[in-house]
Amino acid sequence: MTAPKITCIAVDDEPIALEVIRNHAAKVPFLVLKDVFTSAVTALAYLEHEPVDVVFLDINMPDLSGLEFAQALRQRSKIIFTTAYPEFAVKGFDLSATDYLLKPIGFARFLEACTKAQQHPGTKHEATDSYLFVKDGYEWIRIDISEILFIAADDNYLTFHADGKKTIARMTLTAVLDKLPGKRFIRVHKSYIIALAKAEKIESHQVLMAGHKIPVSARYRDALLQALKTR
Repeated sequence: MTAPKITCIAVDDEPIALEVIRNHAAKVPFLVLKDVFTSAVTALAYLEHEPVDVVFLDINMPDLSGLEFAQALRQRSKIIFTTAYPEFAVKGFDLSATDYLLKPIGFARFLEACTKAQQHPGTKHEATDSYLFVKDGYEWIRIDISEILFIAADDNYLTFHADGKKTIARMTLTAVLDKLPGKRFIRVHKSYIIALAKAEKIESHQVLMAGHKIPVSARYRDALLQALKTR
């Protein structure tokens, strides 16, 4: 049986690094390199119209880092990070990367990463439902989804209340809802999302949880009550 082909692009601000990817890719029979990009922004725009199975992605790039690129891609393609900085490895894998290649990249290691990507066909990663990464200032912070109590919005900033700690990130409630497992979290107000299983008492106008009083608006009350009935 013929091995399935997988399509890919490579993104790196260094042309020499892209040439290495080109040369390696040409030796892998099941890999189809569609294009290469020195601009992460241009690559993202390309993927909006030409999705691929795998993105070979440098991390340390101007304008948009590889970690930010992976967040914006939202698991529409598998990610194989390529970088000269081993300290990024943990963050790379925490973003559900298929693999992490340290420069200079030898062909044997490149082929291993391609084979790993091929063994899990499809253009999307499976959502882990166990954690998410949010940007707090210049840092990416991991938040374990199981530890989230509630999320509060203030304009375009969110405060994650998780495991007794607060993390502030620049994003919207709508965006974070797309990343959370729908059956475990519910919006109860224009400014609040709660972990449903952690609610201690639900009243007509508020939810009590771990000493916090979370308002419930009329707009979301029926959905909250329906969620309670189906648990």
